[in-house]
Amino acid sequence: MSDPRAGLLEALAALVPADAREAGDRVRIGDFVRRHRDPFDRAIVAGHLTGSALIIAEGLDRVLLLHHKRLERWLQPGGHADPGEARGEAVALREAREETGLEGLVLHPTAPRPFDVDVHEIPARGAEAAHLHLDLRYLVLAPGEASLVRAVEESNDLRWFAWDALPGLDLDPGLTRAYAKAARLVGV
Repeated sequence: MSDPRAGLLEALAALVPADAREAGDRVRIGDFVRRHRDPFDRAIVAGHLTGSALIIAEGLDRVLLLHHKRLERWLQPGGHADPGEARGEAVALREAREETGLEGLVLHPTAPRPFDVDVHEIPARGAEAAHLHLDLRYLVLAPGEASLVRAVEESNDLRWFAWDALPGLDLDPGLTRAYAKAARLVGV
């Protein structure tokens, strides 16, 4: 069986960073993947890969965000791999389904995979030490007319936003960058 890290390293090498921060994060993630046989493993004390979905409505006019319960801010759906998962795309799509209730989510057909990368610190909580999430972000399309079902244990709110509402949400710089890239790709 082939090592799934090889495909990820190839995809990371092909990713064109939008800014210096993303370029640095791409290097950090590549180094991390080379050092860890299972880079998605949550037992890695320093951090682990995560997968997230930048969800855009089928009509390309809205984006879906959740208000994260623990971090108390608007974020894209996404999170940790389940044991045995080794592909960021699979993690992102599964997490997005679980956190939004949306079925029929698909990767954007022309977007790079991953579409964006971001390394950020997760604060300590309880017995869990502060650690890094090395996030692989994928551009995802949601089917029209699908009903949202918020995962109450994960988020306080789940809502569609028009593109022009995003600046008022105080999104972190990496997420602002990712949505700016998405807007350019879909022609908004």
